[in-house]
Amino acid sequence: MSTGLEGRSVIVTGAGSGTGRAAAVRFAREGAYVLVADLRRAGAEETVKAVAEVGGTALAVVGDLSDQLIVDQVVDTAVDAFGGVHVLVHNAAIMDRMSVVSETGDAEWYRVIEVNLTAPFLLTRAVLPHMMAEERGSIVFTAAEAGLRGSIAGAACTASKHGVIGLVRSLAVTYVGVGIRTNAIAPGSNGTDLPIAALAKAHGHNVFSPRFGGTGRVATVEEQANAIVFLASDAAAHINGTVLPVDEGWSAA
Repeated sequence: MSTGLEGRSVIVTGAGSGTGRAAAVRFAREGAYVLVADLRRAGAEETVKAVAEVGGTALAVVGDLSDQLIVDQVVDTAVDAFGGVHVLVHNAAIMDRMSVVSETGDAEWYRVIEVNLTAPFLLTRAVLPHMMAEERGSIVFTAAEAGLRGSIAGAACTASKHGVIGLVRSLAVTYVGVGIRTNAIAPGSNGTDLPIAALAKAHGHNVFSPRFGGTGRVATVEEQANAIVFLASDAAAHINGTVLPVDEGWSAA
C-alpha cells in the first residue's frame, strides 16, 4: 500500500536526535520533504545530513518552539521551501524530575508545560491555516505512557501528556470536516536520549521507580518512528483521534 507521502512537506519537531531523527529519515525514504526543528543546532544539522544520505531533502530551523517567532520561522520556511505543510509531527518534549506535586517548583512546572503542551499548541495553530487551505493534513503527536496513567512520571510531565491527548482529541473532532486527521503515539520504554534527572531521595522517585521500565524490551527509535509515519500516511486514512500505544503491551498490563 502506498503511503502517499511522496512530495509531501513534513515538519518534525525534536528531530535532532532519537525518535525525531528516525522519523525524519523514514519520511525522507518515503519521498517527503522534511523540515527539521530542534533546539540544538548540531543535532539538527546531523539529521539534515542523515536525510541527505538516504537521498532525501531536509532543511533545519533551530530554536525554542515555545517562542512564537521561532514557530513562525518554522512554518514560513516549510511553506516557502516545500510549498506548504502537509504533515506535522510533534515529537519535541522534556521530562520532569519525577517530582510529585509537593516537590515540584514553579520553574519545573512551567517549563515542562511550556515545552510539552504550549509549544505544540502554538505550532499547530500556525500550521492549521495552511492545511485548511488545501483541505488535507495529518498531525501526529508523541504522547507517552504518562498520558495514559498517573503512576510513571512526575506531576508536570503527567499533566502535560494528559493535556497532549486532550488536544489530540479536540483537534480530531473539530478539524476532520476539513480533511485534517490528528493522532498520537504513546511510547513505552524506548531508546531515545530524553534525559531524566530524577531526584533520587525524593518521594516521587520512590513511588515511580518500581513502575518505570515497561513490560518487555526497550523499543528502538525506528520502531517508534514507524508508528509515527504510519499514522501520518494514507495507510491510516480513516484513523483519527487515536492514541496508539507503542509499548509492547505495557499499557495493557
